[in-house]
Amino acid sequence: MTVAATGTSRTTTIEAHGTFSSLDELVAGVLASRLGPDPASQRIAVAFTTRQAVRHAGRGTGYRNEVLSLRLAEAVGSCAVEPGALPYSAVEDCAGSDVARLLQHPLPPVRVAALDAYLMHVAPHAAQTGARPVALPAGTSLEKSRARAKAVVELLDLPTGATVLVVGVVNSLLEELRSRGLSYVPCDLKGGLTEWGEAVVTDALAEAGRCDALLVSGMTLGNGTFEPLRRHALAHGRQLVMFAQTGSAVLPHLLGHGVSAVCAEPYPFFWLDGGPGTVHRYGGPCPEGGR
Repeated sequence: MTVAATGTSRTTTIEAHGTFSSLDELVAGVLASRLGPDPASQRIAVAFTTRQAVRHAGRGTGYRNEVLSLRLAEAVGSCAVEPGALPYSAVEDCAGSDVARLLQHPLPPVRVAALDAYLMHVAPHAAQTGARPVALPAGTSLEKSRARAKAVVELLDLPTGATVLVVGVVNSLLEELRSRGLSYVPCDLKGGLTEWGEAVVTDALAEAGRCDALLVSGMTLGNGTFEPLRRHALAHGRQLVMFAQTGSAVLPHLLGHGVSAVCAEPYPFFWLDGGPGTVHRYGGPCPEGGR
């Protein structure tokens, strides 16, 4: 497919989703200008972090999020980090820097956010890139969380009673899996307990072998745990469905190479606003009305 690269006067040939077999290969393709203009010519205008603490009404547990976001022209790319883990100097370092430099930054979340911003800029979520938009209705934070969870879980194609490894515990996702008669193994590097008192494991690969599918947060891109999970899914023929605020524009490029489906949610995320929103689904089953 071809798109007119924003900010340039030429038409750039964009590699189709599924062309790249790993995250490293995708980065190399961007650096070689295979997907759009030379990333050295593209500068990040704004860098910022978004921090939140959440405790939904009626829920007994809460959580915190921190996200690094980079603005490239009209696009925003993001990578979630553990709260407090990102030095503020990283934000200052990103503003005004070119994308090629940031793709080689020593901090993985900076590299992921820069890659996401570039890909959102050259190939935003749209029908011509294979995206199927799903509207999220206006509502409370919990209502929107549940609507997002439904859009994500519909991408799994599993019989009742199957077991899903959930990497990046989101209680609304677990709730939706329970409602569909699916079992799950909750996994998160922070450990702890789910809303229902279930122990959260911390080693995803140690549990993956006993699960029928993997439901994985895009945050794994930034903490280095994504590629081992992708390789496991590919080697064992398991579904790998990604729910992606981090790297929403990155993961669709890995479809067919371990990634079976993506629910992509670019900035601003559902928890930032009570109004209607949109997520974009790639791959997976397409139920009636799923566009």
